[in-house]
Amino acid sequence: MKAIAVIPGKPNSIHLRDVPKPSVSDVPDGCGVLVKVLRVGVDGTDKEINMAEYGMAPPGFDYLIIGHESFGVVEEVGPKVFGLVPGDYVVATVRRPGSSIYDKIGTYDMTTDDTYFERGINLRHGYLTEYYVDSPEYIVKVPQGLRKVAVLMEPMSVAQKGILQAFEIQQRLHVWQPRRAAVMGSGTLGLLATLALRLRGLEVTTFARNKHPYLNSMLIEGLGAKYLSTSFGPFDIIFEGTGSSTVVFEAADVLAKNGVLILSSITGGGKRLEIPGDKINLDFVLGNKLMFGTVNANREYFESGAKDLSQAELQYPGWLSKLLTNPIKGLENYEQMIQTLTSGTAVIKVYVEVAPIPMNGKMENVDGKMMEMVG
Repeated sequence: MKAIAVIPGKPNSIHLRDVPKPSVSDVPDGCGVLVKVLRVGVDGTDKEINMAEYGMAPPGFDYLIIGHESFGVVEEVGPKVFGLVPGDYVVATVRRPGSSIYDKIGTYDMTTDDTYFERGINLRHGYLTEYYVDSPEYIVKVPQGLRKVAVLMEPMSVAQKGILQAFEIQQRLHVWQPRRAAVMGSGTLGLLATLALRLRGLEVTTFARNKHPYLNSMLIEGLGAKYLSTSFGPFDIIFEGTGSSTVVFEAADVLAKNGVLILSSITGGGKRLEIPGDKINLDFVLGNKLMFGTVNANREYFESGAKDLSQAELQYPGWLSKLLTNPIKGLENYEQMIQTLTSGTAVIKVYVEVAPIPMNGKMENVDGKMMEMVG
């Protein structure tokens, strides 16, 4: 079968290669689930892996299959698999357990290990291929009604984790009724964080550099949120997802008393900043403010993400589909995929249509048109 892979450590090594098709027997004890890949979302992580900024091949391999935002359909299950059957739409989580206590209890996204295992990112092959096999604990069923937008589940899970953990942490206050929220950044993650906060009834302002109007800002306003290019406050919750460490400290400066600042950006490099450190520290201490980091997501947040996506389809019909701006038809068009990620304009979500979506004996292509299944 075909797969899109890179040679870790070699910049711009993305290529198409033939790899063996997996089998349910690859997972021991009859617990394998074979999934036919339908769509895979790609983002800056895939671009950076292709630039050899990080990412290692699995043991025994000199290549890494990339792609960590999956959507597929179950094709076969082992004899001891329950709760999943052929024909189920599914997504798969990204991180796999290490050795820490957090890994052992299913919260592998909170690992304290220095080495982490992530499908399509580090030491585990990803989903930009025709099939994958995995254990049921890492596979989340998707409602049929979400099949056209389910490729957004992985980025939504990241937003879910940050927001839900913020509410959990704020139980320290016994009574916390946040009203105003800010989202820093209007990319895919920022848009989904804006959506999640609006679904929870908050007044949301999303900040980004580009001037209104353009697609992202119009999508934000379509949720009843505000879009601005200049920040002001104070805000009870701030979700930071710009990729800029400068914005982190700007956000800290406009956080309300008892507020919580969620950091989700991966900032590489060695940027140095001059900040009003005494003022920020004093405000955090006297205002009982909180800042925490969040990365990746476990099964819990994929499942809550599915609930929010379902609610969004009802409350804001058609909104999620507008995020899917750049379909790439087929694994063989990997060069178009990476070029769109690198230099595309008006891009929100790039995704590869690996195979048409099956539906009631037919297959649905990226344009939503139905085709008879053959064979």
